[in-house]
Amino acid sequence: MANPPAGLPRRTTVDAARTARMLSDARYATPFGQRARTAPRPVIEESWERALRGGTRPDHDLRTGLLSREEVERRRGASPLRHVLPVLREGLVSVADAAHHIVLVADDEGRALWREGSAAVLRKADEAGIEVGTDWREDVIGTNGVGTPAVVRRPVQVFAGEHLSRALASFTCAGAPITDPRDGRLIGVVDVSGPLETMHPATLAWVDSVAKLAEARLRELHLTSLERLRAVAAPILPRIGGRALVVDRDGWTAAVTGMPYVKRIALPKSPSGGRRWLPSLGLCSLEPLAGGWLVRAADEPVPGTARIVLDLALPRRWSVTVYGSAGSWTHELSPRHAELLYLLALHRSGRSAAALAEDMFGDPGRTVTVRAEMSRVRRYLGALLEHRPYRFREDAEVEVLLPGDPRELLPHSTAPGVTSGRTSAQVP
Repeated sequence: MANPPAGLPRRTTVDAARTARMLSDARYATPFGQRARTAPRPVIEESWERALRGGTRPDHDLRTGLLSREEVERRRGASPLRHVLPVLREGLVSVADAAHHIVLVADDEGRALWREGSAAVLRKADEAGIEVGTDWREDVIGTNGVGTPAVVRRPVQVFAGEHLSRALASFTCAGAPITDPRDGRLIGVVDVSGPLETMHPATLAWVDSVAKLAEARLRELHLTSLERLRAVAAPILPRIGGRALVVDRDGWTAAVTGMPYVKRIALPKSPSGGRRWLPSLGLCSLEPLAGGWLVRAADEPVPGTARIVLDLALPRRWSVTVYGSAGSWTHELSPRHAELLYLLALHRSGRSAAALAEDMFGDPGRTVTVRAEMSRVRRYLGALLEHRPYRFREDAEVEVLLPGDPRELLPHSTAPGVTSGRTSAQVP
């Protein structure tokens, strides 16, 4: 289930000006350890704490590190967001223009690549430094409608004085993350910003709905590409004996022969032709095709001892890498799968579905959710994971790379098993 949006306090619909003053008071009291008259919302207070720990300053110049026009164009051409710009424009820009808002679309690194909307608000944005190429990462400029949704992976509305940056104190922003439906990876954030008096409590739900429409469009495009690859595979697979499948460059299956259908297989991070060891299939040969790979299973035993490296050191860049006798491969992890693998690394003897549900949700009854997620994890880790209880294979060597500050361990997570790991510095 998607994380719920973090919207405006209810009181902002009653007296916007008074609320702005109260939040501004909280914003300037908190960094100095003072008690504010009005406590900020949890999502905002946690964001302030993260930014201040990282050294973010309220007087940061938004133009610092502004991308060149050439770099912006390069990123635009490489970003999958270019495929959904028509959806974002149709759903947001015309309304934003009429309502005196602007729309920002940023990439997965928090860089604003597109900006459109009300001419009057665009001029005001220019004065504040809200430009194409601006770096909106939370650890750079503090709490904002692009960087904060990217960290917490859910829609967030940042109301005027809730911004840590003084330059943004007159803007209210509503941002929603856009993820790649193929792997759950963050590919960008869409944000609607404007003056305090033009914002409506429903703005956040509106922005979130359009972000989901963009994700649906990406899903359609992916299905279309698989259909094209299926046509390529049609004359090839009938001539092959044994187990084989045709997959796209991300491992999604277009067609199979001699084996049950699997939705996706884990490929090496930078696959190349030749013999490779793949989870759930063992030794395989990879042959390039237009738009994907022909994968032939060798039907040989799985190599012996494997080394598994779970990398949680960088924010929002979690991955698992497997090293074996047939080479290595890396898979980027969603927030939920990063949590699960951390917990399994912490408990090498294994965890039952009920114990993992307790670790994840504080509720041992949520075993259906745990089993569904573990089934997805096993699609790429295959024989390296065992169940009853869930655990890494006994002969696998498991290494976990953690952030230097224990408080930065999976900062999005509210799972009890992870939060206790932050406070007690549990190292698998």
